[in-house]
Amino acid sequence: MGDEKTVSEEIRGHVFMMGLNRPRKMNAFNLQMLRELGEAIERFDTDDELRCALLFAHGDHFTTGLDLAEVGPAVAQGEDIFPADRIDIVDLTGPRRQKPLVCAAQGYCLTAGLELLLAADIRLGGSDLRIAQMEVKRGIMPFGGATLRLPQVAGWGNAMRYLLTGDEFDAHEALRIGVLQEVCEPGVLLDRALEIAARVAAQAPLAVREILRSARLPFEQGRLAVIEILNAQARGLMGSRDAMEGMLSFIERRQARFEGK
Repeated sequence: MGDEKTVSEEIRGHVFMMGLNRPRKMNAFNLQMLRELGEAIERFDTDDELRCALLFAHGDHFTTGLDLAEVGPAVAQGEDIFPADRIDIVDLTGPRRQKPLVCAAQGYCLTAGLELLLAADIRLGGSDLRIAQMEVKRGIMPFGGATLRLPQVAGWGNAMRYLLTGDEFDAHEALRIGVLQEVCEPGVLLDRALEIAARVAAQAPLAVREILRSARLPFEQGRLAVIEILNAQARGLMGSRDAMEGMLSFIERRQARFEGK
């Protein structure tokens, strides 16, 4: 493992910024980078002062995916690159991330890069974005969530069009099929993503978490699972100090000051 950090960290207000930082390797994920991103996400999710995370990349490219020269042999030997007792960077197994993640991607966003993008809650892309889930061209398949999430966000036909061919698509196609929410020029991409993350972080933290939890449930456990807990979730929030502050701010016509309590 190298001594240089492969994932940068910066706090802006209540936003936690995580930057993929192997630009000379097009931000390909080695084992160190996988570990450091997992540690960063865990720090974010366990710190009550941090309300929204922003994942971005230093350099011209988001990531070309896994550094197979190092990660491939580790996977072949049975090493768990997503430890079951830690928050999974693609949010599939182990303890789940409880707070929202905004992702901003530019340049190449290949294989594991698309899976990271799909694991985020709000996704922005640079107009130079080039995406591909190309495992099928190597005789293997994605194992970081693309087969679950791409049909969910893009629809079956759109997902199969790219999962089964490995073909590349651009930012405007990603916007059309729902992979992205916005396309920005590369020079303003990070600022725009930070603006959206800050808007999320300005809302009531307890409400944000419960909305995220409720929205996930029908895809993971079915519609009935949502209905069973919806009233309890709503009643719990109504009794919070943030809900009282929200009502007062409305009556007093001012910006709410939420504490996450």
